[in-house]
Amino acid sequence: MGKAFHPRPPDVEKLSLQEIADTYTGRFRDKTADWDAFADARIDGYRRAQHRFIGAGGSGKVTDPTIIPARAFTLSIMFVPPGQGNAPHTHEVEEVFFVLQGHLEVFVEDEEGNRITRTLGPWETVACPPGVIHGYDNTSLEPVYFQVMLGKGNPELMGYADAEMLKNRDAHLTTQITA
Repeated sequence: MGKAFHPRPPDVEKLSLQEIADTYTGRFRDKTADWDAFADARIDGYRRAQHRFIGAGGSGKVTDPTIIPARAFTLSIMFVPPGQGNAPHTHEVEEVFFVLQGHLEVFVEDEEGNRITRTLGPWETVACPPGVIHGYDNTSLEPVYFQVMLGKGNPELMGYADAEMLKNRDAHLTTQITA
């Protein structure tokens, strides 16, 4: 039997080992694909699904009962069908994309619209620094699954580079999609 060198955080201090295992385990089979996780996901060309594991990521959906509580980072799995992607945006923290399956075209962009792209395949990654306009597109014929991490437990919503999109960046939190 050993002794923990580091102390537990106050919210974990009194939890049993069973409660820790139950609270801090996430399984893909228990996740529902959220096709309305971001305001831009309502627009053709930007349709994608988020599977939240640790925290809400940049979605703002912090009341999701299936997520593991986040501290210093978030972790989600994104599903992007062919021909879809996301709108150019920034975050106040670093964002990392790590491709699990398929191929993803990622980009960084400046305020003048100059863009540099890289195509990532399985087990390849890109880290986007805070404040740098970036995004991705699935230009392949197959769906892409990739991991997304944000460097803060409760980050702000995405800061869209497009002024109109930025004004409505919380639309997915305030209005329902109607059929």
